[in-house]
Amino acid sequence: MKSKTYEHKSSIKMMSKKIFLILALIATVFVQNGFAQDSTKTQPAQLLNAYYKLKDALVSSNATSAATNADELIKVINGTDKQTVNDDIKAVLLKDAGAISGSKDIKVQREKFATLSADMIELAKLVKLSAEPVYQQYCPMKKASWLSKDKTIKNPYYGNAMLSCGVVKATL
Repeated sequence: MKSKTYEHKSSIKMMSKKIFLILALIATVFVQNGFAQDSTKTQPAQLLNAYYKLKDALVSSNATSAATNADELIKVINGTDKQTVNDDIKAVLLKDAGAISGSKDIKVQREKFATLSADMIELAKLVKLSAEPVYQQYCPMKKASWLSKDKTIKNPYYGNAMLSCGVVKATL
């Protein structure tokens, strides 16, 4: 009889922990959305513009420029405030931008850009990065997305080989 009571109490404790974690996650989202309402400051726009420059270098198939622009993106990421980009997101973005910066191989850079873009898309869903529309575009050949300030498709994953391959998936 005691073991059933103990199991029941243990089960209740586990459920309480799960509920607490879910509530903490929901509270985090609401706090970040609260900041998103007022985050059209220069830092989010600088972050997005640095990302766009990197994307444009990959569209042009210019590995040297991509590495240079990834360096600039790293500086901007490091300069963003915690209200815009928390430390966990910064770490993820820095890892991908660092891999692009450290490579002169366009294929490697494009591979890492896919991961960087997925993380930037998630950030753009949480934080308003620009007063202008931000387009989430998708390449079905690469099965990867990226952000763009233009509706016109300019594919960073294949450059001139398939410049217009892709579709606009969403406006963020």
